Amino acid sequence: MLASQRQARIVEEIRRGGGVRVSDLTDLLGVSDMTVRRDLEVLARAGVLHKVHGGAVLANSRRTDEPGFAVKSALQQPAKEAIAARAAELITPGTAIALSAGTTTWTLARHITAIPELTVVTNSTTVADILEAQAPRAGFTVILTGGVRTPSAALVGPVADQSIASLHVDQLFIGMHGMDAIAGLTTPNLAEAQTNRALIGSAREVVVLADSTKWGIVGLADFGPLSTADVLITDNGLPPAAHDILAESVGELIVVDAPADHPAVGDRT
Repeated sequence: MLASQRQARIVEEIRRGGGVRVSDLTDLLGVSDMTVRRDLEVLARAGVLHKVHGGAVLANSRRTDEPGFAVKSALQQPAKEAIAARAAELITPGTAIALSAGTTTWTLARHITAIPELTVVTNSTTVADILEAQAPRAGFTVILTGGVRTPSAALVGPVADQSIASLHVDQLFIGMHGMDAIAGLTTPNLAEAQTNRALIGSAREVVVLADSTKWGIVGLADFGPLSTADVLITDNGLPPAAHDILAESVGELIVVDAPADHPAVGDRT
């Protein structure tokens, strides 16, 4: 099992029970005590959990929590790279696309700078920074929506919503805080949920980018059911039951491998 898969399983166990013991994780994962403690340290530094004597507890389970961009960008990096690389293959040169705010879409931005003649709409300051630096060489146009900035570097609110509502794009690539069979696609920020709805309404095709640890997480506000996704790209850490639910709910499910050192392209399922 890869480190990213172990860490995703640890987070899943902690969210299920509120806490977990190191000894239980070594039995569950079939790894050494030292490996488990190293994984807990990585997750603790990322702000996901708090280490306690003999184990760990969830850092905070409030549905209104919105981790900062720096914290989120440190999590599930191999999975995000693999998802972003696969998503970039879906983009046709010369089209108009939109990228929502988020660390996976930020990763995607680094994969599309070689695709020529794109028009890219985004409500993410971090995505715009990457794209604008490359725009003259790649020959594409970057449209930043404006709005009020959230901790996750998203521009939201009436200014963003009105700007987006006047635009039409071929594809939207969108991330989320969590996805759930009942709650659907969610975020802890009410204004961001409304801006995400505006982005979805502007797109002919919605491509959802979600690493497997997002499954079962429910934020304060939803911005659409799972069926909103024409395509959903995730990684192979997804639990089998979740895979079945997503395969039935979305237009197309793409699962990628998430190796430790470099992304690999997965198969369509």
